[in-house]
Amino acid sequence: MKTRTNPPKRVSIAIILAAFAFLTGTATAQGAQVQGVINARSGSTMTVQSDSGNVTVLLSDNTQVEDVSGLFHARKKQMGVTALVPGLAVQVKGTYNSQNQLVADAVKFNGKSLQTATDIQAGVTPVEQQAQQQQQQITQQQAQIQQQQAQLQQEQKVQEEHAEEIAANKAAVAAVNKRFGELGDYNIWDEVTVYFGNGKVTVDPQYDSKLLALCQKAKTVTGYVIQVQGYASKVGSAALNQKLSQERAQNVIDILEQKGGIPLTNVLAPGAMGTSQQVASDATTEGQAENRRVVVRVLQNKGIAGT
Repeated sequence: MKTRTNPPKRVSIAIILAAFAFLTGTATAQGAQVQGVINARSGSTMTVQSDSGNVTVLLSDNTQVEDVSGLFHARKKQMGVTALVPGLAVQVKGTYNSQNQLVADAVKFNGKSLQTATDIQAGVTPVEQQAQQQQQQITQQQAQIQQQQAQLQQEQKVQEEHAEEIAANKAAVAAVNKRFGELGDYNIWDEVTVYFGNGKVTVDPQYDSKLLALCQKAKTVTGYVIQVQGYASKVGSAALNQKLSQERAQNVIDILEQKGGIPLTNVLAPGAMGTSQQVASDATTEGQAENRRVVVRVLQNKGIAGT
């Protein structure tokens, strides 16, 4: 009768080694996660200030950018890399390359943080708006004091209370502006302004040559980013003007990308600026025409330029 023999032990050892190699490879492939605030954009890279210091993040066309909000981040909205502006609080997931850069697979942020960062770039923060409103109230109260001497003591008390609020708000505005000054310190290499008809969002072909020339110049600048900001006059509702400024900015971005060969990773844009930063009076037809515009700038971080 034949006796059964056990299989060679070397087969079991080989299986163990293969399993170990698989587990090791899996651990190596695991990615990294960083949370912090964007403090610079240069071309397809951005710097995120985290608790452990600055992290260089590399963006690509495959990077997934999401606006997450709601309880447990249940609501998600796919965004473009143009939304990644200085001052935005983000969570970055990816893997480190040999240059110790975090190659981003996904970047997530909250819509409220994006609005705050956009307001900072526009130079119109909610805090600043509140301070302006309170200043108007004080002016009105001072006029009432002159007209009603009998109420002088009460009005002075109200004025002092508002003065304290304004001082606190001014300090908050100064802190916000200082923060943005540290985050986005750029040289302007070139600039083109595109004007639009009333209620129009289509780019007039006459601007194609200027925009393409700007694209060619941008490509000669190391680590360039292009900022595109759309504006509207105050004719019509605020919602309509916000929509017009967004569509105007997007149509210009399309020309930069499709005709000028500019990758979206090099576009830095809050995009829709609405009726903020008016350059002329909307009381005249000429002033309204100047305010219906898109401003395109080629920027370079001063840290790269060495200035």
